[in-house]
Amino acid sequence: MSSIRVLIVDDSTVIRRLLSDALAAEPGIEVAGVAPNGRIALQKIPQLNPDLVTLDIEMPELDGLATLRAIRATHPRLPVIMFSTLTERGAVATLNALAHGASDYVTKPANIGSVTAGVQKVRQELIPKIRALCGRQAPPPSAAASTTRWQATPPRSASQPVEIIVIGVSTGGPNALTALFQALPADLPVPIAVVQHMPPVFTKYLAERLDAVSPLPVHEARAGELLQPGAAWLAPGDFHLALTKVRAGVATTLHQGPPENSCRPAVDVLFRSAAALYGPGVLGVVLTGMGCDGLRGSEAIRQAGGRILIQDEATSVVWGMPGAVAAAGLADETLPLTEIAGRLANLVRAAAARPKLSAPLTA
Repeated sequence: MSSIRVLIVDDSTVIRRLLSDALAAEPGIEVAGVAPNGRIALQKIPQLNPDLVTLDIEMPELDGLATLRAIRATHPRLPVIMFSTLTERGAVATLNALAHGASDYVTKPANIGSVTAGVQKVRQELIPKIRALCGRQAPPPSAAASTTRWQATPPRSASQPVEIIVIGVSTGGPNALTALFQALPADLPVPIAVVQHMPPVFTKYLAERLDAVSPLPVHEARAGELLQPGAAWLAPGDFHLALTKVRAGVATTLHQGPPENSCRPAVDVLFRSAAALYGPGVLGVVLTGMGCDGLRGSEAIRQAGGRILIQDEATSVVWGMPGAVAAAGLADETLPLTEIAGRLANLVRAAAARPKLSAPLTA
């Protein structure tokens, strides 16, 4: 199999060297070329024919967003990973880039003075994304193999009410969530909790963007907030989001326990807590994403009698997370992204009404 050819575009000589060193040391990946700005990158793409482009956001001559638009005009399927700073400005620019067709993003090492630490960070974060976006992702380690494959089970009874929707998503998530939330009905009578793999700051702006396009209010979760029907809570970066029963109903809990599946927030944490509280009333959704986070949580939901929907491979940017759930036989339904919101609404509305855990508890 031929190597994955990567074009590195960044105005920083230090970053170009760091990326080049990190990628050159990886088997199956080669640096096709480098460019110090967007104009030169656009000239080199037809000459080098790279399999993937890493693209800095802030550059002279032609910045990353303008370069991305030009790439998408001529190469709509070429994977592009944005290289951004972990700042408010970087978060906004990254979300703009994702909305304009970037495939994914990686934040720059905070201390590029430490070359060894910088190279290690790149290897941990960037290389798996390169392989996944170029179709060279290895199966999640022992994910499907170590999970008992579920036998086919009868469909859930329509009389079993849905009490909460929990969603897990990673690579490709901001655009997938935007499409999903835009299509949800304003009168959805259950709460929604979401884990999107993103760092701090980024989740704040993602929640704001989702709130702006959704008929439902969307919040970045804070500790101790009571869940209410017809609203959504997004896990903040670097904090696990779990749900807990309190006297007034069900509240959010945030903690910085160890990462799970190399992630914090982790989908599995949210899914497990929802299954423990709501049992068969949980409707879990696993959207596009790399890796297998959400697999164990989906198993917990199924064991509790809940239902799992996953996004199909054709509409996923990376079919890692939903693919792992499918391989384990845990998915009740596999749907294209455009059909998921309608299916969620139908499942919620079809259920027989009964008191929800999210409603305030009586004394």
